[in-house]
Amino acid sequence: MRRTIMILAAAAVLAAGGVAGYVVVVRTPHPAEAAAPPPAIPVVATKVTQGDVPIYLRGVGTVIAYNNVIVRSQITGQLVKIAFTQGQTVKTGDLLAQIDPRPYQAQLDEAIANRDRDQAQVANAQANLNRYLPLEQKGFATTQLVDTQKAQLAQLQAMVKSDEAVIESARVNLSYTNLTAPIEGVTGLRQVDVGNIIHPTDPNGLVDVTQIQPISIIFTLPEANFTDVQNELAKGQVNVMAYSQDDKTKLDEGKLILINNQIIQTTGTIQLRADFPNAKHLLWPGELVNTRLLLTTRKNGLTVPVPAVQQGPQGSYVYVVGSDGAAQIQSVKVGQISDGQALIDSGLQPNETVVVAGQYRLQPGAHVRFLHGQAAREANLSSAVEEALP
Repeated sequence: MRRTIMILAAAAVLAAGGVAGYVVVVRTPHPAEAAAPPPAIPVVATKVTQGDVPIYLRGVGTVIAYNNVIVRSQITGQLVKIAFTQGQTVKTGDLLAQIDPRPYQAQLDEAIANRDRDQAQVANAQANLNRYLPLEQKGFATTQLVDTQKAQLAQLQAMVKSDEAVIESARVNLSYTNLTAPIEGVTGLRQVDVGNIIHPTDPNGLVDVTQIQPISIIFTLPEANFTDVQNELAKGQVNVMAYSQDDKTKLDEGKLILINNQIIQTTGTIQLRADFPNAKHLLWPGELVNTRLLLTTRKNGLTVPVPAVQQGPQGSYVYVVGSDGAAQIQSVKVGQISDGQALIDSGLQPNETVVVAGQYRLQPGAHVRFLHGQAAREANLSSAVEEALP
C-alpha cells in the first residue's frame, strides 16, 4: 500500500512539471529597440502664388487674308516680260508683267491720226462758215447754205469728240499691257510663262497677290460666351492672342473686330473675327491656330503648376504639406489652365505648400522630404518635374 502511494505522488509531481513547461514569459522591450518611423518620401513642392491672372476664352480659328486678288489681264496679248519672283512681297503699283504693247500702240497712233484729220476738217468748215456769214448779211449767200455749213461744222466737231474717246480707250488698253500689283502683299505661284498668250478669261489669271499684313483670323467660341464677349466689346477694345496648334508658341496679338450676326445653331457656336498686325509674318492664310480672347483679369488670383492638380473620384485635389511636414489631400476647384498654371477658384490659401511631383507615392498623413534643383531632376519623380522646377 505504501509503495502504491509513493508511485501516485511521483506521477503528480511529473504532471505538475509538465504544466509548468508551458508558462509564457513576457519581457518588456528596451526603449532603444522601439520600431523606427517610416522614412520621409521625397517630393518636389512649391508655394501657392497670388497675383493678377488673365481670364481667357479659348477657341480654334483659321487665318484668312485681309485682301486677296487674282491679277488678270484685261486685254489679250503675248506675255513678253515677267517682272516678279514667286513669293515676292510687292507694293501697290509694282510692275508684275508686260504684254506686247505694239498692237495697242498702233491703235493709239491711228486714233490720234484720225482726230488730227477731223480737227483739220473742223478748221476748214469753220473758215467756210466765217466767209458765208458776211455774204448772208449782204444777200449774196442763202440762209440754207449757211445752215448747211453750220450743220457740217457741228458734225465734224462731234467726230473730233468721238476721236478723243477712241484715243482715251486706246490709251487705257495700252496701259493694260503693264500688269501691276493692285494691293500690297505676297505673290503666289505664277500661272502663265513668258511667250504665252494671256486672255481676260483665263481662270487662274497671272498670279495671286495676298495681303498678309495686317491679317485676320476667324474663330469660334461656345454660344454661352456670347453675352460676356458682347459686353466686353461694348466697353472697348478686346484683345485676342493667336497661338500655334500645340499651344506653345505665341504667334501674334490683335484685337476683336466683330461678332458675326448669326449664331451657328448646328454647332451652338458664335463666329468672331480678329485682326492682327502680323509684323513677323508668323500668321499665314489657311493656317489653323488656337486663339485666346482676353475676357477679364482676376485680381489676386491663386495659381499652382498644373502637375500639382490631381484627379480623383471626388474631383480635383492637391497634396498640401503642413508645417509638420505631413502631406494631406485638399480638394480644389480649378477655374482655368493657361501656360502651365492652374487658376484655383477655391480650396487653397496664398503661400501654402503643394506637392508638384511625387504624389504617386503619397498617402494622407505621409511625411515628405523636399527635393530641389538637380536632386529633383535626378530623382525622376515624374515627367512633370522638368516643368515644375525653375
